[in-house]
Amino acid sequence: MGSKEEHHDIVIVGGGICGLATALALHRKGINSLVLEKSDTLRAAGAAIGVYINGWRALDQLGLGTELRRKAIPLTEIRDMWLHKNKLQVTSCRKEELRCLKRSDLIETLAKNLPTQSVRFGCQIVAVESDPITSFPVLYTNDGATIKAKVLIGCDGSNSVVAKSLGLQAPKVFPISAVRGFTSYSDGHSFDSHFIRLRGDGVLLGRLPVDEKLVYWFVGRLSPSQDSDVRKVPELIKEFTLETIREFPPEIIEMVKHCDSSSLSLTHIWYRAPWHLLFANFWQGTMTVAGDAMHVMGPFLGQGGSAGLEDAIVLARCLSQEMPMGPEGAISDRELCRRIGRAMSKYVNERRLRVMRLSAQSYLTGSVVVASSWVKKLVCLAILVVFLGGGLLSHTNYDCGSL
Repeated sequence: MGSKEEHHDIVIVGGGICGLATALALHRKGINSLVLEKSDTLRAAGAAIGVYINGWRALDQLGLGTELRRKAIPLTEIRDMWLHKNKLQVTSCRKEELRCLKRSDLIETLAKNLPTQSVRFGCQIVAVESDPITSFPVLYTNDGATIKAKVLIGCDGSNSVVAKSLGLQAPKVFPISAVRGFTSYSDGHSFDSHFIRLRGDGVLLGRLPVDEKLVYWFVGRLSPSQDSDVRKVPELIKEFTLETIREFPPEIIEMVKHCDSSSLSLTHIWYRAPWHLLFANFWQGTMTVAGDAMHVMGPFLGQGGSAGLEDAIVLARCLSQEMPMGPEGAISDRELCRRIGRAMSKYVNERRLRVMRLSAQSYLTGSVVVASSWVKKLVCLAILVVFLGGGLLSHTNYDCGSL
């Protein structure tokens, strides 16, 4: 295929939750964008996502809250149990509006609310640079095309090409692997509207009902190196998981045994270190990052997806305040560059402390799980106590504001 050149005002790399939410937030402000997604279809890896009230506030701003709330039941409490210690800790989450959404429901709802032709599938970006004359971003695709954009937003996940071109350090990996999956109960399950976290020796199992018939579950464990052989084969993931939870109660073992094999995934946990977020250069010229490309974090708080939704609202708001609307708002490239830079600076300033706090809290929670000695565990717990001055679910209090 010969080399071709295209021009677009706003290009978003990555059609996951954050990329689609950013495109929709801009669309709600009357601003068009093009989403480039490397997969051939909408992707919903990871089965489900926990959404707390801060995430619902963002979804309400996008106009999707009411529709999506119908797809998942509200969970009333979080129950932490210890397998070998007859110990139970109950935290009410009625006020936090926690629901467990199927990722496919969220992704499909975001996508169908976008104008047609907003998402281009099978388009992989291999490199990004700045135009030496205009300073605007130039993207190169794997099929030899060149795309010139006025604004570039990287929502391309933990292995982000855009983050690399901003000079961000590569994310690190926690020594934890996570298996995620769904189990469907055709006659309905008998579990209450509780988020259960069951701790064994070096293993954590979580179970959240999505609705009356579907349950989402995950198993986290300190990861042995050989699990990379298992990752691509659902039946091996299931065997590996059943072996991991062999000492768990029978109803848990049955749940994993009867899971939907096609929903299974086994992944490592990636994170951007909180101290890197403090000084990271999240924007340059008219290019920035959002979602996991900006602040990939472990799933220990259940805030990764919601933080990406918050990013989308804040970024669209900042850009819409600076972008000229319609032909009467035509300005020079230099002035446009200046205004977009101002919007990006504002966006990053507004998000930096929020994502740093979430990242630090998530990092410390994960560190408690993997700490090899009680001394390390106590140090992590002590720092967490300082962080949690506002309470266990204080991270849900955040409001991203209106679009």
